[in-house]
Amino acid sequence: MLICAVVLELSSIKTPQHVKRTRDLVQAKVSGDCPHKLRGQYNEIMMFMAGERNPASCYLDERTFRLCCQLFLQHCETIQDGWSWEQIKGTDEGFMKKTVLMPVKPSFLHKQHECSMQDENMVTDDVQANVEDETAGVQAVCEIHAVLHYEYHVLYSCSYQIPVLYFRASTLDGRPLSLEEVWSNVHPNYRQRLQKGPWDTLTQQEHPLLGQPFFMLHPCRTDEFMKPALDLAQAENKRMNYIVTWLSVVGPVVRLDVPLSYSTEVSAPD
Repeated sequence: MLICAVVLELSSIKTPQHVKRTRDLVQAKVSGDCPHKLRGQYNEIMMFMAGERNPASCYLDERTFRLCCQLFLQHCETIQDGWSWEQIKGTDEGFMKKTVLMPVKPSFLHKQHECSMQDENMVTDDVQANVEDETAGVQAVCEIHAVLHYEYHVLYSCSYQIPVLYFRASTLDGRPLSLEEVWSNVHPNYRQRLQKGPWDTLTQQEHPLLGQPFFMLHPCRTDEFMKPALDLAQAENKRMNYIVTWLSVVGPVVRLDVPLSYSTEVSAPD
């Protein structure tokens, strides 16, 4: 792949002038004759060149990523957990995908409805009474149908050489959630700690393979929790499936549950 080849060359970059020259060359190539999916990967390279990459202690090559995903999906089929492998037509690119209908507190959706009502023009008393009746009806519906649609993608990042979790969320009528709304739906056990530096953790990015806006859990801190797990597995002479361990940590942050059986039943690649 072009992007992977460029990333391999980045290790030789020593000066700001070299960085700028490489950036210009890559940007010209991507904008000139590469499909939109490479523009997303170009953004990853720019983060790499800005010095956001982790120490080389727990990288994952793409072949091992695929093998870990295969073993993960085999167990998924056994327990019917809803994951699948999505192949990009005409390429060898792909990713794991899962969609979830997620119940939320009725106040979450009703609050959004109230906000939209505040933007409307002033109305007469008679009409206002009808609006209040309608609002009460909407609240009753929300109490029954307070559900969000989440779509999760697990991709391999060629620049970071680790998996990355992308996702998008919407209401059942198709309205996408804003970044603020996504933050408000982050599991409360994680929200306070993560919001100390939200732009380092949860951002909106172009999907590297689909070219569409997605939210992304930034991979820059993956080493902080994967290195201890890998060190422990090595010390105990155990084989660990990278995807299972990684997803078990990052998934719950955005309300993605990973059943315990993955940890006990899914092996590491040979």
